[in-house]
Amino acid sequence: MIKPKKLQFGDTIGIIGASGAVRVEGAVGRAVEYAKSLGFNVKLGESANAKYGYLSGSDELRARDVNAMFADPEVKAIVSTRGGYGTMRMLDLLDYDLIRANPKVFIGFSDITAMHIAFAERCGFITFHGPMATSWNDCLPIDFVRESLFSAVMNDYPMGDLINAAGYHERKTVNPGSAEGILVGGNLSLIAGTIGTPYEINTKDRILFIEEVGERTYCVDRMLTQLRLAGKFDDCAGVIFGDFNDCPVEYPNFGLTLEEVIRDCAAPCGKPMFTGLQAGHVTPAITLPLGARVRMDADNCRLTVLESAVE
Repeated sequence: MIKPKKLQFGDTIGIIGASGAVRVEGAVGRAVEYAKSLGFNVKLGESANAKYGYLSGSDELRARDVNAMFADPEVKAIVSTRGGYGTMRMLDLLDYDLIRANPKVFIGFSDITAMHIAFAERCGFITFHGPMATSWNDCLPIDFVRESLFSAVMNDYPMGDLINAAGYHERKTVNPGSAEGILVGGNLSLIAGTIGTPYEINTKDRILFIEEVGERTYCVDRMLTQLRLAGKFDDCAGVIFGDFNDCPVEYPNFGLTLEEVIRDCAAPCGKPMFTGLQAGHVTPAITLPLGARVRMDADNCRLTVLESAVE
């Protein structure tokens, strides 16, 4: 995988609305000011404050902003305002030849998962599952979040062991064993949504990371079953489950828990597997270098980044 150049203080960050419209008045402006307070310059895309229903502007506008930010030599990193929904609508409008020729630090999670997968498969460079711009004011003042993000995108040496913050819930072994491979994945809904499209996730010999938010356990069951039937668990080297915030049992008296769903739908593949990585829709969250080579030790619920994600 190609490594983008590391971000440095004084560099310009491009902020775009790649997904859902920003719902809080002034949130983008506050994100810009906070980025500047950290020592960065900011270039704002037209989509950052745009609205088209629940989207940050039309598909064409959002795709044009993405292409323009990758083409702009002043911009060293690109981050979306927020997630929500919308990235899959514009995947076929992106200029992958242009993007491949200009690899940059690209940060986001949730709905941005579709772009992480597309850039990995079509462009072959490392991207970052990390905090989006309108949450920076709230999460980056937290030492854990800021240090994890900066370690991923500003240091040209491996992040090493990715440790949960003190007090976060316990990691648990599902299947024992260890494995190495490049890290792929993100939000379960988006991973499942790529199946059967030209942007389908490739899990062959890779470590698959999965997180989700706001889905009933039967919905998680359906999407994990879709991955199983598509052979994604058979192909992968190992599976790591991140945070599943607000994913309740649909019918408490006779529903299945998340642990039971994972046991039934994912564990039978026999691959090394553990739950509880502090990444996803949780604060504070670990930034993950998608596309970097990692080692997982499911017996000890350990994830180690083996190489630098930037150069």
